[in-house]
Amino acid sequence: MIAVPRKTKQYLLAAAKVLVLGLTFGYIFYKLKNNATVNLQEFLVTVFSKGTISGYLLLLFLILAAANWFFEILKWQTLVSTFEKISFSMALKQSLASLTVSMATPNRIGEYGAKALFFEPKMRKKILLLNLFSSGAQMFATTLFGVIGLFYIMRNFGINYSLSTLVFFGIATAILIAIAYYFKEKDLILKGFSIGKTIRFFKKIPFQIKFKTVVFSVLRYSIFSGMFYGLLLFFGAEISIGEAAPFIFAMYFLSSVLPSIFILDVVIRGGVAVWLFSIIEISELTVLSAVLAMWLLNFAIPSIIGSFFVLTFQPTTR
Repeated sequence: MIAVPRKTKQYLLAAAKVLVLGLTFGYIFYKLKNNATVNLQEFLVTVFSKGTISGYLLLLFLILAAANWFFEILKWQTLVSTFEKISFSMALKQSLASLTVSMATPNRIGEYGAKALFFEPKMRKKILLLNLFSSGAQMFATTLFGVIGLFYIMRNFGINYSLSTLVFFGIATAILIAIAYYFKEKDLILKGFSIGKTIRFFKKIPFQIKFKTVVFSVLRYSIFSGMFYGLLLFFGAEISIGEAAPFIFAMYFLSSVLPSIFILDVVIRGGVAVWLFSIIEISELTVLSAVLAMWLLNFAIPSIIGSFFVLTFQPTTR
């Protein structure tokens, strides 16, 4: 193997940081300037038309966004404690820096590799699996509430579904399970990662850690669902929380299971939200404004903060 001089490594690291930040800020600028779902000028006019109260409400939404990330950071700190104790500030640094890196990647997949770089090479496979478990716990909460919301909507709002569709879905699920069982001990995508090894790794995580991870995931889900409802009210929707909840649950579930490339993520989520809330006659502008505000508060602003940690990042090579 050819040894790379230390100075060259430093230049490459600096170039990588510039590239990541360029992609992140370019992505945010592109989404705001060329947003296909809602006009930015209309969005800002709606926000500032609320007068003085908008300032207090925006502060409240910022606090809720911070609470959302507080539990995400606490969840990550808890998971990493299975083999290494890290401070809350270090977990914050890792979480926000990885968010910044992941902003310009499909389905935020870049987060996995970014978090792993904060640890020694021998620990990085474990970090990838812990991040997978963290995402899985969040998806569990999203699926649990999402399925309940979907069934409620289908039952009470006349959404048609056929028996043949359910049978097809059942057969497809059974085939996927059979394929997963067949390949469970074979490496998938990365060397050393198989379904069987991954399951055994998850089983070794202490129950208390698993329980806390799920609780933090549910708390996060409750916060950003409540936040979305608050934004709907802020942008003019007249709907009770009981009426809105099933549609919010279904929206997050459908948005999560639909794959998206980074340029189209807000468009896809906005399209799902508009379709669902059109059933109860919530205006398109109201829904899309709420979707854009959620993206700004929970992703764009934290990723800008995370850019500082990307700039100061030094890889662990021990």
